[in-house]
Amino acid sequence: MRAELHIQVARLNESTCLKKSYCTTPFKVANITEDKKDNTLRLMLMSSSPGILDGDHYNIKIELEQNCALQLHTQSYQRLFAMKEQASQQMEVRLAAGTSFCFIPHPVVPHEASHFIARNKIFLSRNCYLIFGEILTCGRKLNNEVFILSKYHNITEIFLEGKLVIKENLLMQPSIIDINAIGQLQGFTHQASLIYLNEQVNVKETISTISTISEILASKTAISVGITAAPVNGVIIRLLGQKAEQLFDCLKLIADALPQGNQHKKLRYAI
Repeated sequence: MRAELHIQVARLNESTCLKKSYCTTPFKVANITEDKKDNTLRLMLMSSSPGILDGDHYNIKIELEQNCALQLHTQSYQRLFAMKEQASQQMEVRLAAGTSFCFIPHPVVPHEASHFIARNKIFLSRNCYLIFGEILTCGRKLNNEVFILSKYHNITEIFLEGKLVIKENLLMQPSIIDINAIGQLQGFTHQASLIYLNEQVNVKETISTISTISEILASKTAISVGITAAPVNGVIIRLLGQKAEQLFDCLKLIADALPQGNQHKKLRYAI
């Protein structure tokens, strides 16, 4: 199945509104903004499919016009079913000047013999605020399906005014890569990453942000944390753990604690 999703948001008075929404089966988009006076638009990406099937190809495009704030949610865990060939997804996000975009999707659950390739391209203009997360599980752990997927490959590229500033390349292929080797997961079964970029913060605030994140995660058990400053204003966070829900909650807690800039004080990722 080939599916298309195109979302375009614009500024109307003091709020962000949905200017355009086009989608084909199985996609649906729902506006879940509770406070209509809020300057942040909250949309939920829904799907009538139980998950991604063999031969599925998804094409997602999201555009934010100047001074908009969009928070995108997913409905449930993303299952990757057994495949004879492969499935793929392309996602392109374009942020005009002064925009905010936050997207922390539910964890991905790769079933036995699943083969999935995804590519995310995010184009930022000046004074943008970005939170972009990803969580990958080992599969259906309670069914003893631990890393018996065929291949999972996700590439995320972030451009600032046309220049590539961050490239994430996550490849999980158990048949050729020892998942438990040094430099890999080393006994953990779940992993998460979060990219936070904000041109309105300075270097000192970035250091303070790293300290704040460390304090938030200090009380969490059975996880390993890595935090580093991004090549531009912001941080990159990586988590390893044993439970998907725990990592999902951690990313949302971190998102709520991050400095957000004066024009988007209401951009909070509700748990």
